[in-house]
Amino acid sequence: MQIVIFTLGNEKFALDTSIVHGIEKMMSITKVPNAPYYVRGLINLRGNIITVVDLKSLLNKYAKDEEENIIVVEVNEEKIGLIVDKVDEVIEIENEMIEKSVENVSYIKGIINLEGQIITLLEGEALLTR
Repeated sequence: MQIVIFTLGNEKFALDTSIVHGIEKMMSITKVPNAPYYVRGLINLRGNIITVVDLKSLLNKYAKDEEENIIVVEVNEEKIGLIVDKVDEVIEIENEMIEKSVENVSYIKGIINLEGQIITLLEGEALLTR
């Protein structure tokens, strides 16, 4: 399985690259009136209008804003941008490396201990359709 590892505050997270369509630099976001608290707004990405979600707000992670990247994912045939502080790397892992999470949360697929670093592997579809 290939994953993209990214940072939110001082924590590391990952997503399966099978849902990732691209990684973009932070860009201008148009606010949307009456949007849910976790929706930052819309971007125009090469002619496609994409909803942008503030992943820190969605996961209740509070840290200073050092947002550098938007990870564009496709869930249920809809492209969504996820604001992250920084994309670290894309790596290949074995399924055996994924440990069950102590938290029984539908959007957490598991935990990866990678060279002493704890990485929370998110279930993209469950995260964005909850």
